[in-house]
Amino acid sequence: MSAKVLNGTELAGKVKAELKEKVEELKQKGINTGLAVIIVGDDPASRVYVNHKKNDCAEIGIKSFEYALPASTSEDELLELIETLNNDNSVNGILVQLPIPKHINEDRVIAAINPLKDADCFHPVNVGNLMIGRPQFLPCTPAGVVELLEANGIQIAGKNCVVVGRSNIVGKPQAILLLAKNATVTICHSKTADIAAVCRSADILVVAIGKAEFIKPEYVKPGAVVVDVGVSRGADGKLVGDVQFQTVSEIASAITKVTGGVGPMTRAMLMKNTVKATLLQNNLY
Repeated sequence: MSAKVLNGTELAGKVKAELKEKVEELKQKGINTGLAVIIVGDDPASRVYVNHKKNDCAEIGIKSFEYALPASTSEDELLELIETLNNDNSVNGILVQLPIPKHINEDRVIAAINPLKDADCFHPVNVGNLMIGRPQFLPCTPAGVVELLEANGIQIAGKNCVVVGRSNIVGKPQAILLLAKNATVTICHSKTADIAAVCRSADILVVAIGKAEFIKPEYVKPGAVVVDVGVSRGADGKLVGDVQFQTVSEIASAITKVTGGVGPMTRAMLMKNTVKATLLQNNLY
């Protein structure tokens, strides 16, 4: 029996349609929604992501401000731009596309963004609020995963959830969001002993390590739900995930594909955060 493929593109379309209505309502009140995206350097993957985000903004009616800076941009110049955007009332959300060049301190850049405009939910204040169960914004990819599971009727409460990866962007916040939904959560990483056995204990397995096809059938309990967050390029240059899709889909009950899975949901959640930021900044939330 082949697993049900969880369709992120379809669900993201529904989320964006709802947001479009909300943005239109705000416009009727004379309030526009604006997202500023800063890209430093010419990383090709980053450029693709930024273009997708611009298209999402256009679809929903959000004004998109793009700042494409050369790789030689200094840290001070970037911080100065962020400060300008913090003080610009037409900008409700600010996003700095990662990675940024090595000579710029990523932590300082994230901390410089006004927490009320932190559309990615990376600022220490927003991460702290998430940790204590009072989130103002939700981290985009982990929130997209939860929404995808719930929209497909997959119960999280009481389930054993295993998250592979402990990054600040996906792994750690994913564990916190699943915990908030009353799951029992285990985080695996490169130092985990017998990682295959730990993964096999999962009712819901979320993988976010960026290692091509790392998760094989022997890592997956029959009937488990498998969410593949990782994206890398295979030997043939094609996009592949962290999960061996063909073989794992034969034993999982539900699974995501690399294209049309978590990616569209991540961007939809970014749009959701931007709209929420607009509401908060106008005392409407």
